[in-house]
Amino acid sequence: GGQILRVSTALSCLLGLPLRVRRIRAGRSQPGLRPQHLSGLEIIRDLCEGKLEGGEIGSTEIIFTPGKIKGGTHTADTKTAGSVCLLMQVAMPCVLFAASPSELHLKGGTNAEMAPQIDYTVMVFKPIVEKFNFTFNCDIKKRGYYPQGGGEVVVQMSPVKELSPINLTERGTVTKIYGRAFVAGALPIKVSADNNSGSIQ
Repeated sequence: GGQILRVSTALSCLLGLPLRVRRIRAGRSQPGLRPQHLSGLEIIRDLCEGKLEGGEIGSTEIIFTPGKIKGGTHTADTKTAGSVCLLMQVAMPCVLFAASPSELHLKGGTNAEMAPQIDYTVMVFKPIVEKFNFTFNCDIKKRGYYPQGGGEVVVQMSPVKELSPINLTERGTVTKIYGRAFVAGALPIKVSADNNSGSIQ
């Protein structure tokens, strides 16, 4: 599956170990690499000046040979509604230990099905991971939805020497509950207003 591909490629990059993945998404209706998976592989390849064999849509096997993680400015564009958050998922562990600060321009879907939403990433994921003693900035330039995508976020991160351990054993108290609704395309703004009229108990 795509999750195994993302995690294993990030670990390959971090550890400097070559990687071979076979039978990629073999059980899916459209097996092999989809645009979002390929974009993730390509940005990791570019981040570390590595080599990628089998990097094409529909490929069910890749061989990845990492180099040194250099940082810098890089772009990944799914050209679909493929999730920018899943692109972040594969790239962020690597840029965290790059030789220099990184700026990632990620293009695709910001609010895609079956993937973390950009709002969750910024409002939940970000404050939790920053407890490990690193920070990142995520600027939502444009939202992108299915089927066209077209969203863009810019992620800026500086490398760290090491991560700090954390202790999160206390749940804490609920201080606020609220919701947001977005509409796009031909949908009228009234749809968003109607969705906001309900109450959360």
